[in-house]
Amino acid sequence: MTMSTDLSGRKVAVLAESYYQELELWYPLLRLREAGAQVSVVGSGTAQVYKSQHGYEVTVDTSADKVSSDLFDAVVVPGGWAPDYLRRHESVLKFVKDIFDQNKIVAAVCHGGSVLVSAKVLKGRTATCVKAIKDDVINAGANYVDKEVVRDGNLITSRIPSDLPAFCKEIINALQTK
Repeated sequence: MTMSTDLSGRKVAVLAESYYQELELWYPLLRLREAGAQVSVVGSGTAQVYKSQHGYEVTVDTSADKVSSDLFDAVVVPGGWAPDYLRRHESVLKFVKDIFDQNKIVAAVCHGGSVLVSAKVLKGRTATCVKAIKDDVINAGANYVDKEVVRDGNLITSRIPSDLPAFCKEIINALQTK
C-alpha cells in the first residue's frame, strides 16, 4: 500500500548560502517538489547564486529579507558550512523563528541545527544533529538524541546525509497532516 504524497498547495522554503552540503539542499528540494510542494530557494541576500562545498551552484528565488513567513508552510535548513553564514543574518533568523512561532514545520539536517540555535527555537525541544554541533544544541536547551530523524511537534531534525530519506519522509508526513 502506498501513501499519497500530494503536497499541492504547500509552500516550502529551502535556505541557501555559500558552501551548502549538496545532498542536504538538493535531496529535500527535489523530493518535496516531486511530492507536489512549491519549493522556493531562499538565500541570505548576499548573492543570487551560491556554490556548494564542491562547487555546485544553486540560484535563489528570493532572500530572507524579502519574504514573509506567512507565505510558507515549512522551512528546510540544509547543512554543510552554509549554516555558519546563514546564522549571521538577522533576516534569516527572524524568518526561521517566525515560521517556528506560527507552529509551521522547521526542519534542519546536519549543521543546519546551528541556525536553530541562533534562532532560539530549541529550548525544551528534543532534537538531533551532526555530532560536531551536539554541544551547541544541548547548550541551547535541547534534549539531544542520536537518531536518524527526530520530530518534536513542528520541529524535525536529522544528523547526516544518509538520514535524508527518513528526514524527507517525516517532512512530507508533517506537511500532509498540517
